[in-house]
Amino acid sequence: MGIAVNIASPVRSLDDLSNESRMIATPWSRMVRGLGLGQYPIGYDGAVAAEIRQAFALLEAKVTASNSYTLFSSRLAGLILEVADPATRLDRRDVERALASVLDALRREGNPYWRLMSGCILLDAASKLGLDKSLLFNDELDFPGEVLAMLDEIQPNQIPDENKGRHGDYEKLSAYSAALLVLGQYDMQNRLLSGGRNYIREALSVLDRVPSPFFRGRGGAMLFSVILLLGQDSEIFDGDRDYMKDVLDYLDRADELNMPPAFPQPMSEAFVRIYPLLTMLNAIAMSGRDGYLNHGKDRLAEAGRLLAEITPVERTHMGLYYIVALHNLGRLKTEILDFDTFVSEIVGQWRYIDPGENFFLHGISYSYLIETAMVTGRLDLIGGEMLEKLADAFVDLDRSDMDSANRPYPFSYALNMMAEIGVADLLFKPRARYQGMAPIAWVIDKLSDGGAREGNRLYMLDHTLISIALRLSGEVRCESALFRRFCFRLSPIHAGEAV
Repeated sequence: MGIAVNIASPVRSLDDLSNESRMIATPWSRMVRGLGLGQYPIGYDGAVAAEIRQAFALLEAKVTASNSYTLFSSRLAGLILEVADPATRLDRRDVERALASVLDALRREGNPYWRLMSGCILLDAASKLGLDKSLLFNDELDFPGEVLAMLDEIQPNQIPDENKGRHGDYEKLSAYSAALLVLGQYDMQNRLLSGGRNYIREALSVLDRVPSPFFRGRGGAMLFSVILLLGQDSEIFDGDRDYMKDVLDYLDRADELNMPPAFPQPMSEAFVRIYPLLTMLNAIAMSGRDGYLNHGKDRLAEAGRLLAEITPVERTHMGLYYIVALHNLGRLKTEILDFDTFVSEIVGQWRYIDPGENFFLHGISYSYLIETAMVTGRLDLIGGEMLEKLADAFVDLDRSDMDSANRPYPFSYALNMMAEIGVADLLFKPRARYQGMAPIAWVIDKLSDGGAREGNRLYMLDHTLISIALRLSGEVRCESALFRRFCFRLSPIHAGEAV
């Protein structure tokens, strides 16, 4: 039956989601790309802060001699925790010294994509912490400009994974999305359209250099969402091209182009099609232009059909994307007639899934189920047996070299979701399955020297710990003006708050 756990939800239902969480609702963007970290802020908790510091101390002992990204993350998390701690009184000089140390580690990162992403995470954190902008933008330092300059250094096809050759400029596309978003968060969106460059048009031009429909659709959807958030709709729709129509048309050419993505585990053809489609549906919701739901075909009907065709374990991933997109489109009640049963059946799949079977398809499925239950107000579907099963699963990923090398991937997802519902102690405290070690300490101990074998999978753990640290910055922290003034016009839950 499992132990009793005290689960606490930061939201009661989909209607409680902030605009940031409606736009960046799924774990993938946060854990893999570092976008939207620190969602669902809570009050400062000294015990959690100590656990974050201890985790980074273990990481520093294992990998930071050769891993500047983790060194940057450790230093940034330390600064966040000091700023968030009400018992700590930092003056401007203290913050300047801490930022100098963070910037030093950031600039050591040799990979331009990850250097840019760390810069975006830093600016986002500074904005969310309410730090004075002059700390990073003054007569001697133009850090936002430094981040924008990094875009020009990113080269195509540099992602060292099973899809090498299919990405094209996918990393650059993701980098543009992050940079545009953070400049808006930092209230410097004017920099994107002045100085002789239009970074928004540049970003849209990158779409044609992402050859796989899967990656163009998924990456393009986030780029569209950011541009729409910035209020620059005309750049997408009103120039020489309609970029949203172009991407939808490109998704429809998947058979002709024959460039399906590779996955660590076999995935159905329907999964390959539904994933970018659902992300595009959320972008359509951001646009407020529901006519795109029928461009070329009935896109909602297609989504419903594909959801029925994918396997049950694939549905544990895509259910969250589907629910959030329909909510933002204002179509939840018309597309899912028995919502409670729909959610119950998806979340109930945990009983038939072994999260230690592999690192990707099964390994992150529970995390998606936890997030689905949380945002829909159905945490009653989550119990101690499920959470313990997930907490103890990471030992099983020694079954293969691929699974053990990628262990930080599912572990980061799990830690993020468990922290959101207040049960992160299951991973921070000793457990018998890990020879009396805390799961996080055991996972870090199993890393290769310098994190060489894990590569950028390790960065997901960095992102998770930074995100948890940012959540401690206070439950009264408001959304930035950029998100606060946005309205989902097709489902205007927060319309009365728009300014």
